[in-house]
Amino acid sequence: MAQTRSLPRICIALGLPDISTLLDHARCEAEAGEVFLEFRLDFLDEPCKGAACIRGFLEQFPDCIILATCRRHQNHGKFNGSIEEQLAILDQAVDAGAHAIDIEIETAEVAQDRLHHLRGRTQVIVSYHNFEATPPMDTVVNRVMKVQADAYKVVTTARKPSDNVRVLSAAKALPKHRMIVLAMGELGFPTRVLSPVFGGVYTYAAPRFAAGTAAGQVSAHSLRHLYRVEKLGKSARIYGVIADPIRHSISPAVHNRAFQSRRVDAVYLPFLVSPAYLRDFFSMAAKLPISGFSVTIPHKQKIIRYLDVVDPLAKRIGAVNTVWRKAGKWRGANTDAFGVTGPLSRVLKLPKSSVLIVGNGGAARGAACALSDAGAKVSLVGRNADRVRALSKVCGAEALGREQLERRHFDAVVHATPLGMFPHVNECFFNGNIPADVVFDMVYNPVETLLVQHAREQGKTVIPGLDMFIEQAVRQFEIWTGESAPRPVMLKAAMEALDHK
Repeated sequence: MAQTRSLPRICIALGLPDISTLLDHARCEAEAGEVFLEFRLDFLDEPCKGAACIRGFLEQFPDCIILATCRRHQNHGKFNGSIEEQLAILDQAVDAGAHAIDIEIETAEVAQDRLHHLRGRTQVIVSYHNFEATPPMDTVVNRVMKVQADAYKVVTTARKPSDNVRVLSAAKALPKHRMIVLAMGELGFPTRVLSPVFGGVYTYAAPRFAAGTAAGQVSAHSLRHLYRVEKLGKSARIYGVIADPIRHSISPAVHNRAFQSRRVDAVYLPFLVSPAYLRDFFSMAAKLPISGFSVTIPHKQKIIRYLDVVDPLAKRIGAVNTVWRKAGKWRGANTDAFGVTGPLSRVLKLPKSSVLIVGNGGAARGAACALSDAGAKVSLVGRNADRVRALSKVCGAEALGREQLERRHFDAVVHATPLGMFPHVNECFFNGNIPADVVFDMVYNPVETLLVQHAREQGKTVIPGLDMFIEQAVRQFEIWTGESAPRPVMLKAAMEALDHK
């Protein structure tokens, strides 16, 4: 067997159509400090020549570790040759200096003698891929381990949240075996971060200037600097945000930077959870285990039925955005309320102040309850008069029609609708004068909404939506960790994340 060389935690998967492009991207990664690269030879128009180019690349970058893969099209690769031709190409890659080769189980099962020969010269990884679902893991693991190899890779497709924990558990259950485990797709993204924490040898990342080779791959920069894959300990606490959709969330950027600032061994992940799989998510959360999570659209109301303890204000609002586990019980609170009262209390005295809330949904209800509890005189206006009247009765607020606003003036207006939110940036509830001295827009993407622009032009005191986002996130961090939150760090991370959206 070849001498085992320790593999880094992140492997950059390079699947490019020609040798010149492959080498350009490989050099770019190596010059940026990446040392573990997968050359997907089956992606090349001439796989044979791809194997030969490994030697020249390693002469230029001798510290790099090359994993060579040439997957057949029958097994969801791009190589159209026979098994003999596939093995011949991988043999050439080994001669050229490849430190490891990846051979799919379908080839490995019928070519075990050849694998034994190859293992004398390089590390052999036997891999299983399922592009449809996540089957029973015991069956899969037993199948791949019937073939002698230096490491085993099991890659499935996540169809529900609990598939993540089933995949990760395969590595944790077999600590003496070198396992690489991943679930593909957006649903399976958490496994790409947590795999090394659960005992996986390494995880895969997309190159910085090209597409990845599988659904769900993100850049090594994100894995290393945002999720800190290389620094997470095996006892790292897991937090996250559940939503559908989830891709837009800036919460991972904000909370991971906060953990890093306070040197907390924890990671915050995006969990894609559809309404149909909310119960399944709790099954996963208990088994990972997850220490706490943020809740956003569309789960803030329905999450309550799965909690053991709900904060009184959250119960009154009828929505939870923050969940944590304590003494074996799931507990819920609504920090959105602090996101409203905190910023407003810094610019006016809330008791007996007059506040107009624009909206009639969950965000408006949370703001109305929080401000009413703080002693403010609350008025409501919205596009649905019936819902405005119903909400006003619940919150003890005054219901107004839009036409009545021309004769009224308030200390503050709180905008609690999606109007002006990206991509509908040209929408605004107020066409002319805004009837308040302070204008608070809950929308934070973009930071400068049309409402905020109009308010500044009219000389109003402005509270942008990002202030609310940071306020509620600060409160979440403190609930979860018991430490003071690094507010300036979190604000900077949020601004940077929005700049990249």
